[in-house]
Amino acid sequence: MNKLMLGNEAFARGLYEGGCQLISSYPGTPSTEITEFGAKYEEMYAEWAPNEKVAMETALGASIAGARSFCGMKHVGLNVAADPLYTAAYTGVTGGMVIAVADDPGMHSSQNEQDSRHHAIASKVLMVEPSDSAECKDFVKESFELSEKYDTPVIVRLSTRVSHSQSSVELCERENAETKPYVKNPQKYVMMPAFAKARHVFVEERTKKLIEYAETSTLNKIELNGGKIGVITSGIAYQYAKEALGDDVSYLKLGVVNPLPVDLIKDFSAKCETVYVIEELDDIIETHCKKLGINIIGKELFGFIGELSQSIIAEKITGKKNEYIDFSESVPVRPPVMCAGCPHRGLFYVLAKNKITVSGDIGCYTLGAAAPLNSMDSTICMGASISALHGMNKIMGSDGEKKNVAVIGDSTFIHSGVTGLINIAYNATNSTVIILDNSITGMTGHQQNPTTGYNLKGDPASKVSLEALCKAVGINRVRVVDPYNMKETEEAVLEELSAEEPSVVISRRPCALLKYVKHKPALKVNTDKCKSCKMCLKIGCPAISIKNNGAEIDKTLCVGCGICTEMCKCDAITD
Repeated sequence: MNKLMLGNEAFARGLYEGGCQLISSYPGTPSTEITEFGAKYEEMYAEWAPNEKVAMETALGASIAGARSFCGMKHVGLNVAADPLYTAAYTGVTGGMVIAVADDPGMHSSQNEQDSRHHAIASKVLMVEPSDSAECKDFVKESFELSEKYDTPVIVRLSTRVSHSQSSVELCERENAETKPYVKNPQKYVMMPAFAKARHVFVEERTKKLIEYAETSTLNKIELNGGKIGVITSGIAYQYAKEALGDDVSYLKLGVVNPLPVDLIKDFSAKCETVYVIEELDDIIETHCKKLGINIIGKELFGFIGELSQSIIAEKITGKKNEYIDFSESVPVRPPVMCAGCPHRGLFYVLAKNKITVSGDIGCYTLGAAAPLNSMDSTICMGASISALHGMNKIMGSDGEKKNVAVIGDSTFIHSGVTGLINIAYNATNSTVIILDNSITGMTGHQQNPTTGYNLKGDPASKVSLEALCKAVGINRVRVVDPYNMKETEEAVLEELSAEEPSVVISRRPCALLKYVKHKPALKVNTDKCKSCKMCLKIGCPAISIKNNGAEIDKTLCVGCGICTEMCKCDAITD
């Protein structure tokens, strides 16, 4: 039976068919759906971990216990999980262990364009890269076999387009991969220096074997079309090249991207007069080819920034440009915006109004940096808002402590914000941290987290009390506000900024898009009272616009949150 599947759905099918028993991940676009689809198979235990490091350690523990395991993340998540990854390369595995990392060329939902192949090279683990949904499934199953054969974790590198594109996948039965018996083996799994030195020798010997494997692996494919031009590529770039260049050129599609083969590339290149390397982001394959003495054309044509496409490849290699229709009138830009009724909107208005410097974090609330709120000054990585605030206040002293805050979401706080808050309490700055508790992991699509009281399957679970946790790490001043009440929120923020000790404000209101949230009727504008002062526009609500010299509220968008009524000094906005 064949089925049309997203790459991420096919990946989850590969986990199922490959006999995986445990899935532990942290949601991160474009990898999230792998775990969500995987959770639908009762044969596999699936969970959301607090962060990627915990997820990888959990998967490694399951592997040590003898089961096939998986953890998934986006590219920046691999940074968080790098600590266990690099040591897992030394310990190896018992049951097969597969790691998915989804890169995001073009930064559709990310803060950088990191190329995860660097992590595979540095950690010296096997990395494979599928180019469509069918290969996602097949490569996962093969990766479990390779993991156990070569005693290594295997990273499967995805990209946004592979993860979120659909193609046909053949469905097969689940393999019966029995749990291997646990055998105590400290020389393999206790990475103290005496044992780690011996395991490093093993890693280098394994790399030699993996290079030999890469030379003959069926995951690498050659298509000789008799042309003078040869293309060396991998992943989604292969699909782009095939569509742009067709059968007029020959292809070496590399499914194994670390370690890269040597003789295979040399032999292929010798058959072609001109060789192009087409790869997104960094010049990993290109540099490898140049070290082998092969004259290739690569990044001087395609660059290091953003996604490739069929049209880009066709233009660069053949000079052909796609024809397109140009509109005579410019289309207004529609930047992303916080949803109507978003609980973060009122808080951000308060921060902007009071000219407070905001150390921001990763989540949908990052949109608070955009106009008209313009209320975020930095965003670095998960959890950095709190640590950066502490550093700023150490340098700026009391002047900073009275005007600087950090904002962080509930899921992100659990992910990596707690340690930053401990640092504030332990090393003593009078810093004010605002936790934006919208009762869900918002940006990646409403996943549960340890603060929501439900697990991945939606079953009741232990719920972290943010108030108790903050007090437990040494913060005495902890208060909860409703961001729909801007007066109360403003008073709380200003009071905590003036306090002579560290404090936490929890801005608590469920995400307006959650299914269980009951909305009030849409608000209305009394046109007789409206003076068209446009104060209501300063909160950036997409439900409010100015038409016919007055404010208008779109009743299909408005959820009746009432924030705009606090903005209107003419009392023109009513129930």
